Amino acid sequence: MAENNLTFKEYKSFVKHKTLVISALILAVLVMVLVAIVTGSSGISSIDVIKTLFGAGTKQSNIIVFDMRLPRVLTAIFVGAALAMAGAVMQSVLRNPLASASTLGVSQGAAFGAALGIIVFEAGVQNSTSAASAVVINNPYIVTICAFIGGSISTVIVLLLSRLKSLSPESLILAGVALSSLFSGGSALLQYFAADVQVAAVVFWTFGDIGRTSKNEILIVALCTIAAFIYFMFNRWNYNALGSGKHTAKSLGVDVNQTILVSMAVCSLISAIGVAFVGIISFVGLVAPHLMRIFVGNDYRFLIPSSALCGALILLMADTFGRLIVSPVILPIGAITSFLGAPMFLYLLFKGASKA
Repeated sequence: MAENNLTFKEYKSFVKHKTLVISALILAVLVMVLVAIVTGSSGISSIDVIKTLFGAGTKQSNIIVFDMRLPRVLTAIFVGAALAMAGAVMQSVLRNPLASASTLGVSQGAAFGAALGIIVFEAGVQNSTSAASAVVINNPYIVTICAFIGGSISTVIVLLLSRLKSLSPESLILAGVALSSLFSGGSALLQYFAADVQVAAVVFWTFGDIGRTSKNEILIVALCTIAAFIYFMFNRWNYNALGSGKHTAKSLGVDVNQTILVSMAVCSLISAIGVAFVGIISFVGLVAPHLMRIFVGNDYRFLIPSSALCGALILLMADTFGRLIVSPVILPIGAITSFLGAPMFLYLLFKGASKA
């Protein structure tokens, strides 16, 4: 009896620790949301921002807060959460710590689709109305649709290879690397035959920008991210079982093939949607899950929500840093996440972060 009581106490301590980590992440995200909203180069004071949030702002402060800063914050939260969740689940079902939207070719496929939309459908043109930006994407919906289709094609190819050829998780990663190279080569060829303005527009899109989303696009990303989160949490025990191997998972009643295929489809869907709307955002899907494994382990009951919160926090911090470091110039968030994410990921690897 004493042994059973001790085990129960240890389990309570186990759950309490991970709950505290998630609570701390929620608090950190809320604090970062406030910091992101009150800081900027417009000259509006923090007090005026707070007044605006409570409905007592001026016309100018309403535009700055509700039309400029708040959409950026919401986009960062949902795109960051989507990429991080997708990375965590991909690493689980493929049993490979390097699995993410980038390594499976989803991001590169989306970039190729965007290049196709900008160059072939002439969605990138010279901006004659503003000296601040020499290039503008005059039809963002064509670019977004093409980017989503490109990312989805990469997903379909990977899933077909998995289904028809029964490739191992390691082979799927190699297939993703090959697809990434193929799409990158296709993008380079398109740019080689394009006009200078179109090439500049492609480069501008691939930099990544969470300030380009409209309210409808934010709603789409939010709904897809929330739906994916619900699906992932519903399958949290299946992911835990897969961590012990396919045979063990099958013996526990998990439909392994269906879980892997559907989970990969959902991961790729939310990744492709996020990348299609904001451009290439690197390393969030790799770093956030590994970082959270240090604090909550491999239990997907806690890893999925903590990874989502960590991804949102990373993207919020990166965007705020990019807006403030050389204010009023806004640095591309894709470059920020690459600079911050690559050293962090190398550090995690050298520290021996546990594998998916």
